[in-house]
Amino acid sequence: MLLIVAVCAALAGIALLVYGHTHPVRPALVGSSAATIVAALAGLVLSLRTANSRAQSHQLAFTDELTGLPNRRAFYDHVDGYFTRAEPQTHTAASRGALLLLDLDRFKEVNDSLGHHAGDDLLRQVANRLRDDIHREHDLTARLGGDEFATFLVEVDEAGAEAFTKRVQAALLAPFAVDGVTVRVSASVGVALFPAHGNDVSTLLRRADIAMYHAKGSQSGHSIYSAADDTLGGQDRLRTLEDLRQTIYARALTIHYQPKVDSQTATVTGVEALVRWQHPERGLLPPAMFLPLAEDAGLMRELTAAVLEQSLDQVLSWRQAGRRLNVAVNLSASSLVDLDLPGQVERTLADRDLPASALELEITEEFLMGDRERARVILDQLRALGVRVAVDDFGTGYSSLAYLRELPIDELKLDRSFVQPMADDPRAAAIVRSTISLAHSLGMRLVAEGVENEITAGHLALSGCDVSQGYYFSRALPAAELEAWLDDRTASEMAASPMSESGSATA
Repeated sequence: MLLIVAVCAALAGIALLVYGHTHPVRPALVGSSAATIVAALAGLVLSLRTANSRAQSHQLAFTDELTGLPNRRAFYDHVDGYFTRAEPQTHTAASRGALLLLDLDRFKEVNDSLGHHAGDDLLRQVANRLRDDIHREHDLTARLGGDEFATFLVEVDEAGAEAFTKRVQAALLAPFAVDGVTVRVSASVGVALFPAHGNDVSTLLRRADIAMYHAKGSQSGHSIYSAADDTLGGQDRLRTLEDLRQTIYARALTIHYQPKVDSQTATVTGVEALVRWQHPERGLLPPAMFLPLAEDAGLMRELTAAVLEQSLDQVLSWRQAGRRLNVAVNLSASSLVDLDLPGQVERTLADRDLPASALELEITEEFLMGDRERARVILDQLRALGVRVAVDDFGTGYSSLAYLRELPIDELKLDRSFVQPMADDPRAAAIVRSTISLAHSLGMRLVAEGVENEITAGHLALSGCDVSQGYYFSRALPAAELEAWLDDRTASEMAASPMSESGSATA
């Protein structure tokens, strides 16, 4: 309104001046007209500035400041508008939609290890990929807060939503360069369908969040909401997370130990520590059932510390009882982002007065290939302490073998997918023998995982394998059961030895 008044006043003043130019009028009237024009123009400028300011304020109110994406408020307004226009009762393609809720796995670990500025940089890069690489014209992608993003897809059914979800996950597979460090992140995606799973934004977000929780425990990393999922969502998820947090901080995780057997002498050289969680209601849970939850909640650093401490406590107890066993601990890729890891390992060993040789750390090719320079820094520090380093699941990645030459590695653990078929498959046996030769030529030991029968164990021994591990010897056992297994094994070896037989004959 103010803009209209200013324009009308300016036009009136100009008309009066034109009239005064052709007709005699009082000078005061001319001056008044000029003043009116000036005032009107000033009002016009003020009106334009006010309108622009309001437009900017409106834009800011609906835009995420960090990423430039629409924010939660804009997302609600957009999706509510779509619901108002849609006619879900017709069930036509034009009235269907899907809400995708995306959460970055291990983001909290990156944020904590590299700093909040690096975390912000990563979020901006993720937003750019979501906006530039996969965005469709009529859809809306927004940042809801933290490392949580949402996309609303229009005119899609369940198959279309799942196909788009896979495109999102594929777009995030390539590494990100953050603060001079190569970082890899993946995304867990939960999907809720409109109108099948809800007719309002809040309901769809809640159900997509429940689906995302299930996605974190799945191999695909995405999940579509099911009504049956409600029993494990919401409050149950929060309660489960709090139970896990308390278990970790109380150092009350359950650790099982699988023996590692010298392939040539059949002696037990050490054990691998495998974490479990004794849930108060659901029983003993394997890692796949709770590690994604720990990563999502930013608990992986503390969980790593707990496993290290509990495993080394057990090694100390064994050594005090005369059992000289070493322990191998698996570390996730997110744990190895932390440059403080070598210091943490050193303190944990020193607190127990254990030598570094009592510990071996098993890492994945994913970490080694993510940022080779960062890997070198961390591994060099661990090796300087005397801690041995093994590459777990060797042979399953799509990476170059160059890191074997460049990085300080002590041991390769050949994946079970090569070991298990070698008794019946000459090609698999040839791969195993070649890998053993490769490891030895580089000054490394070779550990074969997944040994399940005597024939395979014999082939490995003849091929020069250093260490064998698998169900043929023993599954992973609680500490007390492992001790009983070791005692039985020692007794059997003594009973079968020639010296034992001659001694009993003369007694």
